[in-house]
Amino acid sequence: MRQRDDMTFPFEEYERRLHELRQRMSDRLLDAVVISDPENLMYLTDYQTTGYSFFQALVVPLEDEPFMITRSMEESNVHARTWVELTRPYPDTGDAIQSLVHGLREFGLDKKDVGYERNSYFFPAYHQDYIHTAFTEGRLLDCFGIVEEGRICKSAVEIDIMKKAARATEAGMRAGIDACAAGVTENDIAAEISAAMFRAGGEAPAVMPYVTSGPRSMIGHATWEGRTVQPGEHVFLEIGGCYRRYHTAMMRTVVLDELSTSMFKAQERMKLALAEVKSAIRPGLTVSDADNIVRNIITDNEVGANLITRSGYSIGIAFPPSWDEGYIVSLKQGNSAIMREGMTFHIIPWMWGVDGDKTVGISDSIHVTANGCESFFSLDENFVAKPDQAADSGGAIPLNSNHNEVA
Repeated sequence: MRQRDDMTFPFEEYERRLHELRQRMSDRLLDAVVISDPENLMYLTDYQTTGYSFFQALVVPLEDEPFMITRSMEESNVHARTWVELTRPYPDTGDAIQSLVHGLREFGLDKKDVGYERNSYFFPAYHQDYIHTAFTEGRLLDCFGIVEEGRICKSAVEIDIMKKAARATEAGMRAGIDACAAGVTENDIAAEISAAMFRAGGEAPAVMPYVTSGPRSMIGHATWEGRTVQPGEHVFLEIGGCYRRYHTAMMRTVVLDELSTSMFKAQERMKLALAEVKSAIRPGLTVSDADNIVRNIITDNEVGANLITRSGYSIGIAFPPSWDEGYIVSLKQGNSAIMREGMTFHIIPWMWGVDGDKTVGISDSIHVTANGCESFFSLDENFVAKPDQAADSGGAIPLNSNHNEVA
């Protein structure tokens, strides 16, 4: 094991992670683990590639040196990016699982108790069937979650990296807000967001920005499709900035008009939900209690909207197809997991169906501190109103109203 020049964290950070993983392996009576999830590989070694659709795995014995199974094309990533020195690559004409089984045999693990991530996206069923057939003298045991137990609480150096991701998120959001205008396309807005994120030091995110306008905001997980934004409409934006695979995310809403009564009420509900849950978050609070705070406030609205999803999720290391760690922990009813210092969440008190035809959002990414929580962002939470873009301002709240200080 040795430090590489371009590793994200000091070498001691990876030593700590590996040591803690081995403690959990010992607790579970495992002689080795096969880690195939891309986020977990990144967490343990700093390894990353866009080629993770090909099988790859880090084998961690309880005591001996870890080794990597990779496609030959990806082996350079191991040597250039990670502390791992032992690799067993396979050619495109070879067999990945056969290479894994041969590696386990070579390092004396073929008669041992070996854990594997049964729920990994990139360890498909036919590969798992094959290894169960080929690994006949030892035992294969599901160890899903064994790395995530370490990932869920971020260290101080991880929080610092996420602050760099947050700068990219904010830069993208500011550019997106500025770009919103009647007559531009959703593609134009997305292009400005992306350029600003990357110029601010951001890297390729796990999910590109969500940009929807007018009635298209009611389509779940839709994003730009060339639609031209019309006068008086609103634009819903959700952006996940990335740095070294760590993400932060935020939602904001732009209204090409003065705020209608309904839109103002929606804004205030979401701001209240964020304020109340952030005031309550601290080590020891259950994620179910946090969800209830958000859900109760959003549900009690006068504009016909709903919170149809969880109210937040863990966020951190991510590769496509998703920027979140919600499979580790999400803010939803009935989840008794407790918050701990270092946990990071994207809190999403968004509102689906304002006036029956608008989805709007204000969200925040936070990290749990010893006594509460802190946001990664400084951007104003209010809807951004652009009354000069209105088609018809009838029934709107004046922009200079005392309760509507719009950024």
